[in-house]
Amino acid sequence: MPISKRANIRNQLYAFFSKRVVYHSIFWLMGFLILLSFEDFTHGFFFHFTNALLRTAILGGLIYYNYYYLITNYLTKDRFLTYCLLLLLSVVIVTPLSNIIFFFKYSNYPRLQNYLTTYHNYYFLINIMIVGSSTVFKIISDWVKHQRERADLQTQTMQSELRFLKSQINPHFLFNTLNNLYALTLKKSDKAPEIVIKLSEMMRYMLYECNEKRVPLSKEVNYIQNYLDLEALRQGKEVEINFDVYGEVNNQTIAPLMFIPFLENSFKHGLNHHINQGYVDIRLDVEHEFVRLRIENSKPDSVPLPEHPQSGGIGLVNVRRRLNLLYPEHYVLNIENEPNSYAVDLKLDLI
Repeated sequence: MPISKRANIRNQLYAFFSKRVVYHSIFWLMGFLILLSFEDFTHGFFFHFTNALLRTAILGGLIYYNYYYLITNYLTKDRFLTYCLLLLLSVVIVTPLSNIIFFFKYSNYPRLQNYLTTYHNYYFLINIMIVGSSTVFKIISDWVKHQRERADLQTQTMQSELRFLKSQINPHFLFNTLNNLYALTLKKSDKAPEIVIKLSEMMRYMLYECNEKRVPLSKEVNYIQNYLDLEALRQGKEVEINFDVYGEVNNQTIAPLMFIPFLENSFKHGLNHHINQGYVDIRLDVEHEFVRLRIENSKPDSVPLPEHPQSGGIGLVNVRRRLNLLYPEHYVLNIENEPNSYAVDLKLDLI
């Protein structure tokens, strides 16, 4: 059977069993069968079949009353004491009524009537335990649902952050790169094909290859190198750009475009404001369990830069939020804002 057909069948089965009426029916069918298994069938199949069916109906009424009325109107609204009293009262009322029904049903069987009256208190305990279990199940299921919704929301938020980050590629960077590329083609420079390849690799990576939650660290490093090469072309010979990688970049993975906002920041608020010589120093330390990036750039005296509020359209607050979503409690970010330099030191655990 083709994989697509098997996947379609699985999806149809999941959709079917996800319907409330279906899984409720399965649950009560199993409950009925369990109750039926406790019958001894000494008085005929139909007699014991109706016993299990009647007990299932009584328990179902109690559980649904608790599930959809008491929990909804009292427990979830922080009226715990009222909820407990009403739950206890419902069991106190229903248990004797159900025993009376079975007492009349056992009218031809004195032994069963005697058993019913003798163990009346046990029926009360059984009912309160079963109904109480439904409360525990409701609490757990609501918690699981909340966690699933929270996880889905975080996933959607991370995807939105990533889409937003992709959209923030500096248009001036692209326009200047294309202008320089145009100038190189006019001069028939041998560098033109290389620039085209680097730019195409960057765009392909941003648009197609970084849609996963994690990408190979090697691709992120390659993106940084291409970005720096194009920036070097754009900035000319008046700037000094250094990029050093220490350690082995093998099979490590990282969240896509994690370093780019800091990288863009160093040029937008650093080198772009220099008239004379400026610098950007990037150091990447790669270990087995973590990766550490340090970017330091010079700052011109003539342009006041309080706290680097923006980074290619993404502020430091947004970058921290993305780090908190992707690497909660697994990153350390330090900012050093000096009069003539600005440095970012980011350590990420490779989780």
